[in-house]
Amino acid sequence: MSTPLVLIVGRPNVGKSTLFNRLTQSEVAIVDDVSGVTRDRNYGDVEWNGKIFRVIDTGGYVPNTEDLFEVAIREQIEIGLHECDLILFMVDGRTGLTPIDIEVASILRKASKPSYLLVNKSDTPSYEMYKGEFYSLGFKNIFDVSALNGRNLGNLLDDMLSKMKFPDENEERDKRLHLSIVGKPNVGKSSLVNALLGYDRSIVTNIPGTTRDSIDSVLKYYGEEIVLVDTAGLRKKTKVKENIEFFSNVRTYRAIWNCDVAILLLDAELGVNNQDQKVIQEVIRRRKGLIIGVNKWDLIEKDTNTAKKYEDAIKAEIATADFAPVIFISALTKQRIYKLIDLAKKIYEERAKKITTSELNDVLLPIIQETPPPATPTGKEVKIKYITQVGDHYPIFLFFANEHKYIPESYKRFLERQIRKCFGFEGVPITIGLRDK
Repeated sequence: MSTPLVLIVGRPNVGKSTLFNRLTQSEVAIVDDVSGVTRDRNYGDVEWNGKIFRVIDTGGYVPNTEDLFEVAIREQIEIGLHECDLILFMVDGRTGLTPIDIEVASILRKASKPSYLLVNKSDTPSYEMYKGEFYSLGFKNIFDVSALNGRNLGNLLDDMLSKMKFPDENEERDKRLHLSIVGKPNVGKSSLVNALLGYDRSIVTNIPGTTRDSIDSVLKYYGEEIVLVDTAGLRKKTKVKENIEFFSNVRTYRAIWNCDVAILLLDAELGVNNQDQKVIQEVIRRRKGLIIGVNKWDLIEKDTNTAKKYEDAIKAEIATADFAPVIFISALTKQRIYKLIDLAKKIYEERAKKITTSELNDVLLPIIQETPPPATPTGKEVKIKYITQVGDHYPIFLFFANEHKYIPESYKRFLERQIRKCFGFEGVPITIGLRDK
């Protein structure tokens, strides 16, 4: 069972981003009194009473016409009902009920997913009267809240936890390799899955976003079962382009959260773009294994150095993920597609690799003594005394030192490079932690 996913919806300027920031205890979403400020979709984790769920802020989409705006909101709700486990529907208590609120409520009432109506901007108990007119929408779960100061959010979260199903911590973990294939629309994700499986599991056309659902398949590879997740498109066509991109992102991020290793598929003719960079950052943030697969390599005119030049260009673009191997494939001709699987299996093993404390200290301490951290601003010497590896699911290395707060990020990157040089961990994000000796 995967971690529950909660979607925040509503018209612009009702406080969705403010609620997102408070729930995630961050300031990721831009907050302003101007309607429709949020352009990027924000993803975050919420922890409450020992339980963790994920939340997505849909932002405020403001198209040119009122008609298109209503279409955009309606599509977000309808598609979101297929993707999420629970929906928070926000309205503005001070503005009162609007026609768009009524339409959204009509869609949610017909759904089987739990939905909450949040009457926002109820900053004190005296504003509780604002929610009276919203009872006409027929919701059972209505809360008058203030996203700005947190009023009544604790009661809301307690009730939400009772409606969501969480993974059983005592349940034995599925030890099969879970491999997610992610990337922009029309880079060949479905074609790659079909080529690996040997049959058409997904519909393939040259129209971006053809895949209507995220499909888990089991690949039997030399007697071993590997779970493939083909992410991509939507259950229905949408009229609003931003909705297609948003819910494609929802699928992509859910696949990353639930996998062990992610293959970011690129189109050899298009290279790396901003959306690919965001996917890479999410893979690193979730500490998943990463492979860069360059598809449609059969369409590229090549000389003896083409692959090396192309790989160098990609590594320069994704400098924060230069640990990820790059492999050139063609889903159409099946060129090197099974090398992807072999590489994913190797990275899966690397994520679980443990280096003994004695070996870490024997190998790394002499290197650190030769190239020590810079001194503190007062000139005091910073000494790393001890190193150990912790973490059950991905590698975390703790370095114990005096004055560790003065060790800069550049030196942490140096430590990471030395770990990789000495012990491998290809394709695996490494976490460096600093502690008092």
